[in-house]
Amino acid sequence: MSMSKMYMSPNQDMPSMPNGTDNNMKSMMQMSFYWGTDATVLFSGWPHNNVGMYILAVIFVFLLAMAIEVLSNQPLIKPGTSPLLGGLIQAIVHFFRISFVYMVMLAVMSFNGGIFIAAVVGHTLGFFIAKSRALALANREEDKGSSSVRNNV
Repeated sequence: MSMSKMYMSPNQDMPSMPNGTDNNMKSMMQMSFYWGTDATVLFSGWPHNNVGMYILAVIFVFLLAMAIEVLSNQPLIKPGTSPLLGGLIQAIVHFFRISFVYMVMLAVMSFNGGIFIAAVVGHTLGFFIAKSRALALANREEDKGSSSVRNNV
């Protein structure tokens, strides 16, 4: 049996190696995309072939991906905030954003198609929401500036 033609489900024992030795380790990671609820996402045994828990995992990854984009594009510091407080707030937001990034990365590494799609759609929708809000704020600021110029003329 060649190594390139082996197929293993996520929770299956490793097959015998070509040199005749047995490997009793559990497979730690799926090696190609697959569909189904038999996935391990972030924690051992979760969602473990339970449809309800799988749907929860998909929603969780979707929301994490959205949060990453929203946190990446939101100006949280108001003018006049002290540099120390502003830096602390930005560091805390950065901590959560990076934590979410790594959690989504690890979830996608499950190679489950549903989890992958949830992550991509979550990032896309989060990007859309964050950028449309930023554009609305920029347009509002531009309107304020142009109305004050019209009032002064």
